Amino acid sequence: MRLLDRYLPTYQFSETHACLVAAEPAAILDSVVAYRPDSDRFFRLMIGLRELPMRLFGEPEALRAPFGFHDFTLLARSESEIVYGLIGRFWRPNFGLEPIADGAAFLAFDAAHVAKLALAFTARCDPEGRTRLVTETRVSCASRAARLKFTPYWLLIRPVSGLVRRRTLASIKSASEQPASTGS
Repeated sequence: MRLLDRYLPTYQFSETHACLVAAEPAAILDSVVAYRPDSDRFFRLMIGLRELPMRLFGEPEALRAPFGFHDFTLLARSESEIVYGLIGRFWRPNFGLEPIADGAAFLAFDAAHVAKLALAFTARCDPEGRTRLVTETRVSCASRAARLKFTPYWLLIRPVSGLVRRRTLASIKSASEQPASTGS
């Protein structure tokens, strides 16, 4: 069973992207953990636009660091998969994030007004000796009301989210395929 299926087996929204990487799964997953989306100028621009209403209206959350991987909680890691989680009301200017400590807290969290998001990276060897890196995002809305609020948001952000995911994969691929540095 995939870890992603353990943390979010049912969902209403999903997005999947993949690439082939000339590296071992463990090295690729290490590159996933080391990846910082804020190093991508496009990501910073899109998050800046996404957070502009919150900053313009002077919400207290506007003083926090821009949204990034640091907002996600590591739910689990195996030899071939890493799963991160996020819970919130993503359609709100401040994302409406709910704090979660770990995978158990993610599974136990039960509130009708939120959406749960699981972001997985899976790295598995293919028959030609390369590794297929897949990123899958799933979102489960806890109620009809949450789904009605999330749907227009998803339709608006999905094209940009897809581009960000493809850029993320390209960056992780590049980092994973770099020769290991040797000390002299």
